Amino acid sequence: MKEIINSEDKVALSELVLPDDLKDLSLKQCKGLCSDIRKMLISTVSKNGGHLASNLGVVELTMAIHRNFNSPEDKIIWDVGHQAYTHKILTGRADEFPTLRQKNGISGFPKPEESEHDVFISGHSSTSVSVACGIAEAMKHQGKDNYAVAVIGDGAMTGGMFYEAMNNGGREKDRNLIVILNDNNMSISKSVGAVSRYLTSLRNTEKYIRTKRTVEKGLGKIPLVGDGVTKGIKYVKDSVKYKILEQSTMFEDMGFIYLGPVNGHNLEELEEVIHVAKSYHRPVFIHVKTQKGKGYSPAEQNPGEYHGISKFDIATGNPEVSADDSYSITFGKELVEIAEKDERICAITAAMKYGTGLQFFQHSFPERFYDVGIAEQHAVTFAGGLASMGQIPVFAVYSTFLQRAYDQLIHDVAIGGLHVVLCIDRAGIVGEDGETHQGIFDVPMLTSIPNTVIYSPSCYDELKMCMNKAIYTDKGIAAVRYPRGAESVDFDKHYLSTEHLLVSNKDSSTLMIAYGRLYNEVCLANRKLAKDGIKCDVMKLTKIYPLNLNIIREIVDYDRIVFFEEAYGEGSISEKIGDMLAEYGYKGNYSRKTAEGFIKQASVKQCFEEIGLSADRIYRYIRTECSENGKA
Repeated sequence: MKEIINSEDKVALSELVLPDDLKDLSLKQCKGLCSDIRKMLISTVSKNGGHLASNLGVVELTMAIHRNFNSPEDKIIWDVGHQAYTHKILTGRADEFPTLRQKNGISGFPKPEESEHDVFISGHSSTSVSVACGIAEAMKHQGKDNYAVAVIGDGAMTGGMFYEAMNNGGREKDRNLIVILNDNNMSISKSVGAVSRYLTSLRNTEKYIRTKRTVEKGLGKIPLVGDGVTKGIKYVKDSVKYKILEQSTMFEDMGFIYLGPVNGHNLEELEEVIHVAKSYHRPVFIHVKTQKGKGYSPAEQNPGEYHGISKFDIATGNPEVSADDSYSITFGKELVEIAEKDERICAITAAMKYGTGLQFFQHSFPERFYDVGIAEQHAVTFAGGLASMGQIPVFAVYSTFLQRAYDQLIHDVAIGGLHVVLCIDRAGIVGEDGETHQGIFDVPMLTSIPNTVIYSPSCYDELKMCMNKAIYTDKGIAAVRYPRGAESVDFDKHYLSTEHLLVSNKDSSTLMIAYGRLYNEVCLANRKLAKDGIKCDVMKLTKIYPLNLNIIREIVDYDRIVFFEEAYGEGSISEKIGDMLAEYGYKGNYSRKTAEGFIKQASVKQCFEEIGLSADRIYRYIRTECSENGKA
């Protein structure tokens, strides 16, 4: 092993004990590994889907981090965690990497239970500096001299939590806290030319740091005038730096040493600046410039499309499944049609324009389109401000990210009775992104907020109907929730409703209730049950909250009621139906199948099967119930 490592010959990941052996490699060997890692990233994501562009951009940065820090003793926190693929490869998971985002495979985000090198779960944005502050402080209390390193993307810097943490992190000067900004898109400041680059390169060298400290120490020893001269020099230096290097002042005002910007694809520069940052033993901010999609032409040219992508053909870059057919696209196009007739309609996204289908709205009405960055809390309160002036704001947001704005929904919208429309994408099971992204908590969350209306359409046509009703009929918070991907319709679409629908056999004593796309699974199961001679009625809820009391009157005479729900059970609609039935004096058998706990990554189909919500599992559940209690 040592002979291979100490030579200039190309090495393979399989030959190394990772991450330890990285420190013994030459830069030439590391560059060869970086090339191999990019091929592995492209190959795996093309088969499994995932986040490609951001990961291609941090290959050298991740290599430099692991060559210059000692994980897991030094704690590396990734923000957002979807850029940690190379980190996973370099911490001993190269052989498992083909299982990325698959059932029983490795997660697409850092996961402590998966590896000791994954310090903290980070599926949501802008949290890393807060985590690193806490870890650095704990290390100080425990007498450890290790480093807490937060690697944050420039998009995550748009979240307010980042600034709260930076303001707190820079206060304690004796923390081994290093924040590394992966700047791959956003221009933090204007280019300042050759002089800036020269001064930046000079400031980022260990020789400069040693000389600076020696001079300051020497001046401090001069009797009477030493301190004054030192302060005078610092004033002049800071004044010049403010004029020439304006990008550094914000972070330094927060108490951080600022180093950068440096080329994020140059290992020599990266290792030098990290070495310097470690020597300070105080909060340091390193600004690294990278190219999103580096090394794969389609991703370099269209980094937004390759941020999160489904399976694709490597040669052409074309995805296997067209994005023209999805709930997100249907929502986006319908909102444009509505907005063409009403200038009050405004659209808001939290850095998810393409993910939520709002690119069509931006193109048609740029003056009414707002991308507030990764700032869901601000987005909700901003929507409240628009609503207070008579506008009709539509905030399109993933279910998992709406969780971040719970207080704003209550305090800044609901209490004031303001009309804000929430179009909740990725509601329910999302599959391969796993626990941090499953959209199973929006229902319990929103039903706890007074004066909130929630719709869960079962197909595209119903989605359009619900959008119009949420925008023009309802008051207060009106939410329309829908799943990721395309509709699946095996039921009769002639009977659609924005309220509820009962499909009855007239002589059945068993009723199945569902809403959203799960209605299709129930219908498929019902057909199979009918072939076995088991007759069941089915109720589809579309307006799932608040519940219409007429629903209870319609269902109370059934001997057996089973509610299948693609949401977390506590605080769910099925729980509320159960409470209402009990209050009404229902004497029959009521049961429910819901999502429980945190659901790990797998395909949506596999998740449904696992939690008992697939058509086959529904069929088996009802069949068992009927055989134990007599046929329906």
